[in-house]
Amino acid sequence: MQIVGLIPARMAAQRLPGKPLLDIAGKPMIWHVWNSANQATSLTALAVTTPDREIADAIELYGGKAVLTGTNHRTGSDRLAEAARILQLADDDIVVNIQGDEPMMDPASIDAVVAPLVTDSTLLMSSAMTPCPDDSLDAPAAVKVVCALNGNALYFSRSRIPHPRQASSAVTMLHLGLYAYRASYLQTFANLPPTPLEQSESLEQLRALEHGFTIRMVTVRKTSIGVDTLEDIERVRKIMTA
Repeated sequence: MQIVGLIPARMAAQRLPGKPLLDIAGKPMIWHVWNSANQATSLTALAVTTPDREIADAIELYGGKAVLTGTNHRTGSDRLAEAARILQLADDDIVVNIQGDEPMMDPASIDAVVAPLVTDSTLLMSSAMTPCPDDSLDAPAAVKVVCALNGNALYFSRSRIPHPRQASSAVTMLHLGLYAYRASYLQTFANLPPTPLEQSESLEQLRALEHGFTIRMVTVRKTSIGVDTLEDIERVRKIMTA
């Protein structure tokens, strides 16, 4: 069984065009993502999947691998599905979706997300969460998740969930954009029609729940910093060059 990490990246990001090639400590951001993910012990292969030749050239310059995909994909999952077909992955292989704008992702989080699919052959998809920092509780950009007692996701939202109406032991959990899929399920997921809750929250993972599929959540120690603005990239630069 192969466990393949795929990093979707494109130049045409709406909020920060060209961000995969932004410089951090002398190298493009996409290299830092690849370098961090390459330290995960569970992965048997790793590649950046992109429609842009300049991103492919940048990662290959530093010894990484790139898979060139089409330009008309609606989501990162669609791009991953095409890359999995190009790589001719078997149905039971595992594909890990690693965000291309998180250069500080902890490699141990990748291993943690992969583990449930390795140990339970009936699982199709998993993802990661961590306790939500206080300053992100009401931030729409910080996606929250609530789970059943068995660890399966019940709902994802940009609002605070659960609502703290009264004292409880429930902890608000921050969802991290890190996923593992069976290769066969990734193709299924990419072909599912968009759903009302997905469109309302603008959260692709809700499509899986609305169609009745299970997402097993795992708790990890560290969060990461997603780069969406110039302020984000400056923050990451300061941390990584300190």
